[in-house]
Amino acid sequence: MEAEAVLGIIKLWELRQLELVASQSLLFEANQNTNPVRKSYTLEILQKVDQFIDLSDQIENRSRKFVDMGVKPMDSLHLASAIEAKADYFCTCDDRFLKRAKLLDTEPTKVFSPLELALELNL
Repeated sequence: MEAEAVLGIIKLWELRQLELVASQSLLFEANQNTNPVRKSYTLEILQKVDQFIDLSDQIENRSRKFVDMGVKPMDSLHLASAIEAKADYFCTCDDRFLKRAKLLDTEPTKVFSPLELALELNL
């Protein structure tokens, strides 16, 4: 069900009903992927994003606060970048990260799992 939710979200983006935001930290992480198929697919998507967020002092500072609250450094950069972009939604498949992120102040960005986001978007 989660995979179907992700595909539905991607389909909305392809239909231009959603905007996709990516960040320097996401690009870095994608380039570290050792699976060539996943790496290629991810990099292809990242070339088509609607908004790209460069690392900034504000992102780094917010990220450090999240790390101090128990979030992994890379996850904290992803979330801080989304907040900086004023993204409506941040979607993650990582259940542990999701649980922690929901306890943080992420305004204006709401944190969802793919299934939760699909419900929010009435997919």
